Amino acid sequence: MQLKADVLSIEAGGPLIVVMNKEDAGDLGVISSDRIFVRYGDKHAICILNISTEDSPGILGIYGEVAQKLDVKDGTIVEVEPARRPESMDYIREKINGQRLSPWKIQRIVGDVVERHLSDIELAAFVTALHVNGVSMEETEALSRTMIWSGKQIDFGRSPILDKHSIGGVPGDKTTLIVTPIIASAGYSIPKSSSRAITSPAGTADRMEALAPVDIPFNKIKKIVNEIGACIVWGGSIDLAPADDLFIRVEYPLSIDPLLLPSILSKKKAMGSTHVVIDIPVGVSAKIKTLNEAEQLASDFIELGGRFDMNIECAITEGSQPIGYNIGPILEAREALETLYGKGPHELVDKATNLAGILLEMVGNKNGKQMAMDLINDGKALEKMRQIIDAQGGDASVKPDDLVPGEYTYDVPAPRDGRALWFNNRDLVKVARAAGTPNDKGSGLQLFAKTGDKVFEGKPMFRIYAEKEGKLENAIKQLKTLRPIEVGEKVGEDMMKKRIGKPTAPSREFILER
Repeated sequence: MQLKADVLSIEAGGPLIVVMNKEDAGDLGVISSDRIFVRYGDKHAICILNISTEDSPGILGIYGEVAQKLDVKDGTIVEVEPARRPESMDYIREKINGQRLSPWKIQRIVGDVVERHLSDIELAAFVTALHVNGVSMEETEALSRTMIWSGKQIDFGRSPILDKHSIGGVPGDKTTLIVTPIIASAGYSIPKSSSRAITSPAGTADRMEALAPVDIPFNKIKKIVNEIGACIVWGGSIDLAPADDLFIRVEYPLSIDPLLLPSILSKKKAMGSTHVVIDIPVGVSAKIKTLNEAEQLASDFIELGGRFDMNIECAITEGSQPIGYNIGPILEAREALETLYGKGPHELVDKATNLAGILLEMVGNKNGKQMAMDLINDGKALEKMRQIIDAQGGDASVKPDDLVPGEYTYDVPAPRDGRALWFNNRDLVKVARAAGTPNDKGSGLQLFAKTGDKVFEGKPMFRIYAEKEGKLENAIKQLKTLRPIEVGEKVGEDMMKKRIGKPTAPSREFILER
């Protein structure tokens, strides 16, 4: 069947989708969610079909991704015919039924994911089956290998290649902006590819973007690392493990994350990493709640890393409150620079130098934490950070005072005299995102107290920054139903936290970070 292309100004962000009139679909013998084979010249695509009763017969609505793949324009005549269902659907059904999948079956599934042959419903079914029935270490290894093969890989032609990764869950964790220049200033290579925020106020790429561009081409990354030993870039710009981004699209709305290990390790291996420290924050409102859970996850990371000839160590860190005093891209970048100047808060310095110290000891150095401290104190880490900023197209002379947050502010007062007893990280994240993070780089929160610090009634506990007045008002409204900081004289003085007299839906916020 020949149809005229109508290029739609919309993208699916995942599967390849086309829209056909109901009459044409009947003539072709297909229904909604079937696959159709679309050909234009020597190019073709297998697409998911949607049915429309509004469009005229003879027209094929084409989403942006399909138009780009086929290089078609409005009015182009394309050939369409039914396509058979992907074989990988049989293997997804096996996982739904609780069977373990062999590596070649996983390879077929991931291949169809990358080629956009699976609909969001089918992809969600696979991710849900992994979550419900569990993922064996053999399946995790196969997923990791296939996700590596699905994208680009960088070979720097030398070893060791160091890296650091946090599983996330704690706002304000800008340690990567400190660890990376420390390691590079010690003479080692640390090509850091990082994510943008998914559910947090700022991802590492968002923080770094306040200092320099992070959307760096593949070939330029290799050049930068070969010349100065480090980079801090956005992983989405270099097509590492592209299947992971498609999995995340369905993991987030489902609030599940069965692909945590293969997602992280595949990207580290694709960057050529040989020695990696994994930061696992633990806290009541963090991603990982208990020490036992953290220890099991650490064991899985180490075992999986061994299967890829990667030396991995894990650090279980404090995650019950924000790291440092600032949350949001510009505010966090400023605090990271202050730390490299030797003026950072104790907890941030301690965490960054501990993580850097582990990496330094993994490659044969002694007393790595002190070595990391010395590299900050003698200015070598700061100088290396300036080189990284310059190489990525930023202003190497930038100073902390140059990083100015949003002009609209609101100080949140303490409700009574006492101490900051504990933080609800998730409530802080809600306020920060309502203020505009991470898209508005100048929005965020500045804390004036941490756990155990004294606060006084009417005096500010933290300040909200926003770039737009409307978003500041939204953040202030959020505070009416949230308790970001609990204030009292001592833990346990107020044993009643909440009274519930009728059924209520519990809050189930989901933390997903890469």
